[in-house]
Amino acid sequence: SSHEHKLNFKKSKEVCLSYIQDAMLHKQWKRAAEFLTFYIESLEKDYSREYMGPSEIIWRIGTEILCHHSQSSMKEFNSFIEQMKTLGVKRFLKVCLEHTFHLLCNGLIDEAYQNLSLAESWRYGEQTAIQDKEMKLIQAYRGLLDYYSWSKQKNILLEHGQDGFEDLSVEQEMHSCFRKATVNLKEITKIPGVWDQFVKCYVDLLEFYGDHNEARQVLNEYAYNSKFPANPNAHVYLYQFLKRHGESKKSLISALKILHDVAPSHELMIDFNTMLQKSKKRKKRRLGLEVIFAALDYAGWKENVKAWSCLARQVKQIVISEKHLDWIKVEWNSRKDWWPAFHFSRYLAKRNWQENESLSYEKALVAGILLGKDCKYFKYVSHQGCKAQVKRFRILKKFVNKRNPVYLRISG
Repeated sequence: SSHEHKLNFKKSKEVCLSYIQDAMLHKQWKRAAEFLTFYIESLEKDYSREYMGPSEIIWRIGTEILCHHSQSSMKEFNSFIEQMKTLGVKRFLKVCLEHTFHLLCNGLIDEAYQNLSLAESWRYGEQTAIQDKEMKLIQAYRGLLDYYSWSKQKNILLEHGQDGFEDLSVEQEMHSCFRKATVNLKEITKIPGVWDQFVKCYVDLLEFYGDHNEARQVLNEYAYNSKFPANPNAHVYLYQFLKRHGESKKSLISALKILHDVAPSHELMIDFNTMLQKSKKRKKRRLGLEVIFAALDYAGWKENVKAWSCLARQVKQIVISEKHLDWIKVEWNSRKDWWPAFHFSRYLAKRNWQENESLSYEKALVAGILLGKDCKYFKYVSHQGCKAQVKRFRILKKFVNKRNPVYLRISG
């Protein structure tokens, strides 16, 4: 019957797609291409009116196969993509973008730019308004390539500046690229989203021509506008801009404070801790301890010598003065159940000693203060250091043994 035929046909399509998926997962691109050919041929016999047409499936799968197939060429890829552009009006601009990325990955900058220019001139009734955001993205990437051209021309001028190089055509081309790039990059930064690369390039252009106020405004908007998604990089770019222009420590600390709230494991937390420790305000020094403890909660920091050195220096100062031991106690209370296994096991002590003596020293100092003289990590490292007759390890051992009552106050 007709109904049974449709059911069988639908089932065979699903099976074919599952075979394609399996082949792709196992990187069997030739096999995947063969099944995709069967799938496309079977669609010619499909008279069902399903909501989702097959063109997007073919586009997504076909693009992936052609990108990885050993026998595919740029000519075949271009031919395939051009066919995909005509299959789905709703996806026309998305296909153009993917085509552009592929061209860029293969170093075809001029062809990518031409593809974007053609896409920008595309018009198709109501679809033009519906795909307004995709069009803005097309324009933004064109702006990015204009920035690339501007950067090349700028480097030519800078390299030959001292030799009296004068070429008006190069300078004119540079300014032309600047104007085109800024128009498109400015537009994309107004739309809520994550536009890191576009923002960086736009700010670079503005800074080069001395428009620091506009650059600051763009970065402030990108970092603080609540309509934009939370993005650690936005605060990084603002901090780097403020630092480049010699802004006050208060402004730098303010920028890094928000970065700490958003991404406590960011590498700039070392800079943040250092600035806070130099402050005369007790509140900021307290925050510095919190910052470095929080950073070391993450596995990526486990062997960061600078981080352990920052923590060791601060806890040592607190222990010597015996002021603000409660700061250490508060931070340690929430970590004492898992930091010993995470940071201070005998296994880590042995490995750290073998790989990095400076790291093992800083960690041993912290371990001795937080866990006392009987801590496995401290005992192993201090023993190895004394055995190797390294003076600072003998001093370390005496310091921790002498301050053991402080450990009891912190732990108790």
